[in-house]
Amino acid sequence: MNANIEYEKFTQEIYQELVNADVVKSTKVKHNIKILGKSGQKHQIDVYWEYEIAGVLHKVAVECKNYNKPIPISKVRDFYGVLSDLDNVSGIMVTKIGYQEGAKKIGSHYGISLKELRTPNQGEAIVAEVKTCINVSVRHCLFEVDDIWAKENGLDLQAYRERLDCLNFPPKEKWLHSIYIPLQVKDRSICNAKGEIIDTLDNLENQLRPDEDHIFL
Repeated sequence: MNANIEYEKFTQEIYQELVNADVVKSTKVKHNIKILGKSGQKHQIDVYWEYEIAGVLHKVAVECKNYNKPIPISKVRDFYGVLSDLDNVSGIMVTKIGYQEGAKKIGSHYGISLKELRTPNQGEAIVAEVKTCINVSVRHCLFEVDDIWAKENGLDLQAYRERLDCLNFPPKEKWLHSIYIPLQVKDRSICNAKGEIIDTLDNLENQLRPDEDHIFL
């Protein structure tokens, strides 16, 4: 296995661990697949997965660059060209060294998340430093979780919020200090204190205007 493939597999393993954190519903993180674009052209994707949160499906393509120098603007621009041909796929690029300023500006402008992903150097306590910016519109349900109930049921809200921010689901949200957070529920039923079903989230959502933001408590 050459060094580039090893780096792609390393990236796959890291993202598989993240989605295994039980934050979202996700398929297996795949390595080296081809996706048919809107133009009819097939595009090779280094790492790919889909995930579902609050009933919304998201698709993520990761471009791996095992370079020993900062990524130039041309590589980010090329990746943007691929993403533009795909159907609603968010893009992440990972490398070991970093990015040139022009590459950072292009990534920020077009909503491509540029990350550093590498094994830590001696004395470091991190695997990667990331700045995520993905332009996706997400409609989701937010819940206010009772802290006492969470502790009694073994739910570490602080760790959960940290994982949400780490994975950046949904994009541009910050959950660490938020009162309301998204949760993946086993079913869509709403029960009273006796455990009796009195309504469903689906029924409530059907009664709401689609162009408004709503919070379910």
